[in-house]
Amino acid sequence: MKTSNPVLSRFGQAAERERAAGYAQPGPYGQPGYPQQYQPYPQQQYATGYPAAPTTAAPMTLDDVVVKTVTMLAILGGAAAATWVLVPDQLLGLAWLGGAVVGLVLGMIISFSRMANPALVVAYSIIEGVFVGAVSKFFDHRYPGIVLQAVVATFGVFFVMTMLYKARVIRATPKFTKIMVAIMGGLFAAMMINLVLSLFGVNTHLRDGSGLAIVFSLVCIVVASLSFVLNFANIEEGVRMGLPQRYAWTAAFGIVVGLVWLYLEVLRLLSYFQGDD
Repeated sequence: MKTSNPVLSRFGQAAERERAAGYAQPGPYGQPGYPQQYQPYPQQQYATGYPAAPTTAAPMTLDDVVVKTVTMLAILGGAAAATWVLVPDQLLGLAWLGGAVVGLVLGMIISFSRMANPALVVAYSIIEGVFVGAVSKFFDHRYPGIVLQAVVATFGVFFVMTMLYKARVIRATPKFTKIMVAIMGGLFAAMMINLVLSLFGVNTHLRDGSGLAIVFSLVCIVVASLSFVLNFANIEEGVRMGLPQRYAWTAAFGIVVGLVWLYLEVLRLLSYFQGDD
């Protein structure tokens, strides 16, 4: 299946490159691909005719993705907690802006990179943790208890989407994928345009608590929730293709991006119903 998820869209291309490099070879009788060292009959041999020693690359598994996702969330949560405790209120804006800009740049690099880079993914977790911590502290000071509500709602939605995907109630069909990618691209463009216009004092009413802002946040929450379906499908594809274990970091990155987006939208939506911005 050809994937077009903006975050994990390079799984297919990565698999092809890894096969060409000798990491992932198709399994016999149509089985999932396995790294070369796990092939039953290694092709490389010493001059004596005996099989060459196996390499150390291992295929990515679902457990690998789960472990890397939990690791990223732990790092992100730790950075967020440190920001909350250590950054004074007068510097929250700087931490907010700096984390957002650096996180966006790192996210784009990881998304469009041709190789999995665990170091960049860990760095992203730290920077995004600073951003999330600053945003959360700001909102919680204005609306006490809102952060806990947003966290519970975020993971509740993620759990529901996981169950729906596991039961195959929602599937990442080619049509579904194309529509989702188009909508996510449109939402990202709208948010960037709104940000730029706001710098010049132009209010588009997308983020001011108005009726339009509420609808926009609801749309973002629905799309962010459905984006997990694309993530899950691409992870399954990566496992089936026998991608090397390090690509579990890329898969985990995709899930964490979706969780952060969903959390921020839920946090913003809850704030609309608790008072004026």
